[in-house]
Amino acid sequence: MLTAEPDLPALPDHQVQRRTVGTLVGSQMLGGIGMASGIAVGSLLAEDITGSAEFAGLGGTFQVLGGALIAIPMARVMGRQGRRPGLVLGYALGVLGAVAIIASGVARSFPLLLLGSAFFGGATASNSQARYAAADLAEPQHRGRDLSIVVWATTIGSVLGPNLVGPAGRAGEAIGIPALTGPFLFSLVGFVLAVGLLAARLRPDPLLLARRRALATHDAGAPHQGSVVQGMRAIAARPAAVLGLVTLALGHTVMVSVMVMTPLHLHHGGAALRVIGLVISIHIVGMFALSPLTGMAVDRFGGRPVAVLGSAILLGATLLAAQAPTGWSAGLTVALFLLGVGWSCTLVSGSTLLAAAIPIGERAGAQGASDLAMGLAAGGGGALAGVVVGQVSYSALALGAAGVAFVIGVTALTLRPDRRVG
Repeated sequence: MLTAEPDLPALPDHQVQRRTVGTLVGSQMLGGIGMASGIAVGSLLAEDITGSAEFAGLGGTFQVLGGALIAIPMARVMGRQGRRPGLVLGYALGVLGAVAIIASGVARSFPLLLLGSAFFGGATASNSQARYAAADLAEPQHRGRDLSIVVWATTIGSVLGPNLVGPAGRAGEAIGIPALTGPFLFSLVGFVLAVGLLAARLRPDPLLLARRRALATHDAGAPHQGSVVQGMRAIAARPAAVLGLVTLALGHTVMVSVMVMTPLHLHHGGAALRVIGLVISIHIVGMFALSPLTGMAVDRFGGRPVAVLGSAILLGATLLAAQAPTGWSAGLTVALFLLGVGWSCTLVSGSTLLAAAIPIGERAGAQGASDLAMGLAAGGGGALAGVVVGQVSYSALALGAAGVAFVIGVTALTLRPDRRVG
């Protein structure tokens, strides 16, 4: 039996975990609608305001960087108070960001768009950190499965979100705001609902209860109150955690840098908003729909082989994207789907490696550090993506991403973690 929080009766371990995963699944669906609705048109809104393709990637880049930086206070909050207040904080900042982005479209203000995008990244941070909350109380043999179920839950909201772009644009125009800001109305509503669900249902708090259980067996590790600096030191001291971090950061960089410029590549070839939304939906299906299979593969074979597989899939996806003509094509659609599948392999394998390698008392800081590194790496890739597409081509961007994907595989093959966690 786990020690209960003061406002709840004691529950058996399996019931606590079932309640935790169920709540996280619900919040991921709602948050996924919010995030994907905005992502599908973010680069288009940036280009529309600035009139330049070179700045189109900056909205997505600031969202990624915002999520990375917000991971720092979120880790601190989680380290001291648990998962629930940390996840609520991220989605609340996402609400603020959605409001600011809508205002930027009305005012035609690019600085306000960038500021709003940074706060919007708070929802990305919460959506990302939720996977770790699913692993806090999971049995070791099911850690990958439980983590991947929460990742999978984003599929429903994320696939629905881009397909709401057309209706959301009309809804925006109906209330007097630009069509490209309409999807952020859906973002706002999704994030508000996610906040309400987490605040009401993520009880008992999985991280706090996991710590109490670990303390009883003297297996908690050295607590450091969510410090990302100490969290990075904890990662550096463990080869499995280092491999997890490299896999997460580089896999995310490949996905973000290509995905953030794909709507622009489609748009410049004459693709309609509904077609752009459909392609992004297919990409998101690849990102999330197969994640339970990825999680089971990690539990069965280990994180390292699945990281190698993810590298190979990302490499194939980027090479295929590099050959795609401007506008819609079947090849580009397949490439975006594979880009999502490869990212799923790197996310689930890297996250499971990290969660297994770090003691519970040090996890909040280490996991915050990992998401910070993911965000900074991907943010840099996204910023460079706009420049590469503006100055050279989308094909050159995809080829550069292929090189990064190759590095993941080389690292996974050469860095050999402890067999118990690798």
